[in-house]
Amino acid sequence: MIVRTLAECEKNERFIESETGTWDSTRMLLKGDNMGFSFHITTIYANTETHIHYQNHLESVYCMSGNGEIKDLATGKIYPIEAGTLYVLDKHDEHLLRGGSEDMKMACVFNPPLTGKEVHDADGVYPLEAEAIDG
Repeated sequence: MIVRTLAECEKNERFIESETGTWDSTRMLLKGDNMGFSFHITTIYANTETHIHYQNHLESVYCMSGNGEIKDLATGKIYPIEAGTLYVLDKHDEHLLRGGSEDMKMACVFNPPLTGKEVHDADGVYPLEAEAIDG
């Protein structure tokens, strides 16, 4: 059994801040935990924009609080995000994630699981394998 709290994970190497200053992510469950997926609590900061294109991962995201929007770059369609909204990047969808007037707190699941230290590259991609954080 694995038991962790968000508070303890925010105080160790599982807490990652983006180099762009647009988000942070607490990686609560990682590849090294051998569950076949990873689970993260991510904050998208208010009034920011992040280009993301997960070419190597599928992701589902549930907004727990805050507001913003996601723009599908293939179609140009913009979807509002608020508490209670789920979006799923089931086709490696390239998108812009925009924080609204409040920070968005998101629960995220990745498949395949992240190893822990991933950050977006210049194209918004996470590498398939990055340096691992020990369980």
